[in-house]
Amino acid sequence: MPRKYATDLLEEAQWRCIATQPGEIVNPAQLSGKTGWLPATVPGTVAGAVREADGSPAARRVAADASDWWFVTKVATAGEGAWLLHLQGLTAGADVWVDDTVVLSSESMFVPGEVVVTREAAKSREFTLAIHFHSLATVLSTRRPRGRWRSSLVREQGLRWIRTTLLGSAPVFAGVPVPVGPWRGIRLLDVGKASVVSRTLHATVDGTSGAVEISARLTGLPRTVTAVPVTVGNVRGSLTVTARDGGLAVVSGVVEIPDADLWWPHTHGRPLRYSVSIDVGRDVLHLGHIGFRSLEVDRSGGGFRVSANGVDVYCRGSVWVPTDPVSFRGEAQTTSVLERCAASGVNMLRIPGTMVYESDHFWNECSRLGILVWQDAMLATLDPPDTDEFFALFAAEVRAFLQQVGGNPALAVFCGGSETEQQPTMLGLVDQHISIIHSRLPAMLEELAPGLEYVTSSPSAPPDRETLATHVGTGIAHYFGIGGYRRPLDDVLSARVRFATECLAFSIPPSNTAVENEFGSVSVAGHHPSWKAAVPRDNGSSWDFEDVRDHYVRTLFGEDPSEVRWSDPERYLDLGRAAICEAFGAALGYWRRADSGCDGALTLALMDLEPGPGWGVLDWHGTPKAPWYVLRRYSKPVALIVTDDGLDGLRLDVINETGDPLVAEIRIRAHNRSGVVPVDVVAPVKVDAHGKRSLTVDEVVGRFTDLTHVFKFGPRNYDAVTITLENEEGVVIDEVVHLLGSPARPLERTVGLAAIARSVGDDWFVDVTSEGTAQYVSLDLQGFEPEDSWFHLAPGGARTVRLRRTGQAKMVIGRVRALNSHSSAPVSPPLVADPPRQPSTKRVPRR
Repeated sequence: MPRKYATDLLEEAQWRCIATQPGEIVNPAQLSGKTGWLPATVPGTVAGAVREADGSPAARRVAADASDWWFVTKVATAGEGAWLLHLQGLTAGADVWVDDTVVLSSESMFVPGEVVVTREAAKSREFTLAIHFHSLATVLSTRRPRGRWRSSLVREQGLRWIRTTLLGSAPVFAGVPVPVGPWRGIRLLDVGKASVVSRTLHATVDGTSGAVEISARLTGLPRTVTAVPVTVGNVRGSLTVTARDGGLAVVSGVVEIPDADLWWPHTHGRPLRYSVSIDVGRDVLHLGHIGFRSLEVDRSGGGFRVSANGVDVYCRGSVWVPTDPVSFRGEAQTTSVLERCAASGVNMLRIPGTMVYESDHFWNECSRLGILVWQDAMLATLDPPDTDEFFALFAAEVRAFLQQVGGNPALAVFCGGSETEQQPTMLGLVDQHISIIHSRLPAMLEELAPGLEYVTSSPSAPPDRETLATHVGTGIAHYFGIGGYRRPLDDVLSARVRFATECLAFSIPPSNTAVENEFGSVSVAGHHPSWKAAVPRDNGSSWDFEDVRDHYVRTLFGEDPSEVRWSDPERYLDLGRAAICEAFGAALGYWRRADSGCDGALTLALMDLEPGPGWGVLDWHGTPKAPWYVLRRYSKPVALIVTDDGLDGLRLDVINETGDPLVAEIRIRAHNRSGVVPVDVVAPVKVDAHGKRSLTVDEVVGRFTDLTHVFKFGPRNYDAVTITLENEEGVVIDEVVHLLGSPARPLERTVGLAAIARSVGDDWFVDVTSEGTAQYVSLDLQGFEPEDSWFHLAPGGARTVRLRRTGQAKMVIGRVRALNSHSSAPVSPPLVADPPRQPSTKRVPRR
């Protein structure tokens, strides 16, 4: 296995940091005698150091941008040098000192820097390495030319000149501190020892033949060496030394892979990769992983249809945010969240232009798990200056990004920014030509990354049409008709969205347990300042996204949310969660249909940046909120989608994204309120590999049923319908319980819920049953997390839910509740000591 050759002299360095008044300290020697130092971690930030010292609340309050900050360490060296100091990311406005000399300055948060440190520069065996981060607030106080428009996202319009994230600077991210510090890694490499400074990989595939172009900058390569062995998977090749500069050498070459295994999005195949490594003497240096895949986009008719390896891909997922926006050190949680996404059918994530370019770890995990990534340039709503100096700095960050992700099959789209075109459109500007995204950036990408799909902005109109960026029916849309603009749920039918890179933004409450742990009580919801501070809002608007949620509670369930909040805050939160689930189901269910015309939908957002009711379908710990389970249901590679087609009744879409044909049976059972099943039929269904099939309930049943009571002949006969998809062995592939009639169901004393927990080996399950129709059944458990929740049960229905252990609990403790039931039910152990049994997957006996 390739191993890391430890030449980094900073791996064990002890860092500390201190705040000073802007301009007070101009040389690190003046720091002597200063008090108030904090231990620091690199990579990391000021807020990260404060969090380690004083906790998360203090870290989120720190105004790091108001002061100058110094990060300092002592470095002990051996030998005579020289050494390569490689800085992967410093926040904007930083000077790097070696003893009393500035050796490097950084103007961009997104551009790595490097400098050779000689023995003369270091002066002694132990030298001081100090980084001075200048106050961003002071930098922004300098007057600069105004842009053509004023961004509504931020207060400080001067940010358009600064290459930095908007995290902490935009009110919508108010709970996140402005990052200050060495937020990416720093290495000090002995140029006489073998290590990889940087590398560029580019993988292509033609039919079944793959090729990878490799270029790497190395330290420690003897001058007598003119070539180094390289291994791609099991294929051996050779890289030639093409240049030398002091102690650095550049090696490059091409390795061809006959009969290459293809990388697929995990929903459509296996994400197969090849490891790339080189041999330098006895050292094996790992260059990363590459994957072979073709990717094309069909924009005909104003659409945006992605295909991988010649197969159309319906893209679904969310907008990504850093899992640790305080210190940017959340690798373990990044892996956990990405694995959750892959296990739930998510196959695309978007990194918006308000955040940061993600870490090597993120990109490696996406390629490993088969998740496509839509990458925005870090431009958002602000007018980018049209100067050569600004573009040179911007181009440097794009080059650094492309070098970082070269050969990574997860990168699907590179985009000119977030709402870079929408903002001037909404402000009524006539001249909307933005040189940096309309001409200079695409020309640069054509040279550096030919074949990479480019989109001018998110959202944006198709390149061959004159429609506006705000129009959602063509091109790339940010669809908030359902959501911020409070349109009815059937707006999704007329909106004709083709590809939504943002949609379905709501203030989503986390679980009651999470609310109580963070805020002390669920009674804070809807009014308390600490709660409201975390509710997303547009800058300058007279409403927030909790008002949006309350609107849908009122229109869908016919209840006044303010009245319910006064008397029953837990039900107030549950009604809000259920309203969001209804909205997610209406939009995602329709878009997944074969004939919707939509080829992608990414919700805003995947995860909360801070504790509270944020946009995320996961909370700030990465724990699912209610609509996560809806997103998961509509993201399965093999899925049964049930939608209401009006006078045509219920429509069924069977989707098979796998590479194998699906041979299955559909079973339809209609239930009345008393639990009688007057309709119970089974029909075979076959779906080709990577195929879809659409049916209606009446087509399967073979007669007119009017299950939805749309014709209104007499009283309503049916209360719910259960539709099951089973394979040839009788194993349930998917099951949908569709409640009929209005979502505003009467609140009953009880619906007869029961829940029994049981273990099978090391695995735990909960069997949930209901005597009556149970709307939005949810599981609140201690030490365990349910794989499914917020589902419906028909009268006499049952569901087995697999659990994931999250704590040290040895038994499952918790309760199960339903939206339409006053009473909840405890999770009980098995009533008798029966032998462990596997969850039921056998065919249910048919009537």
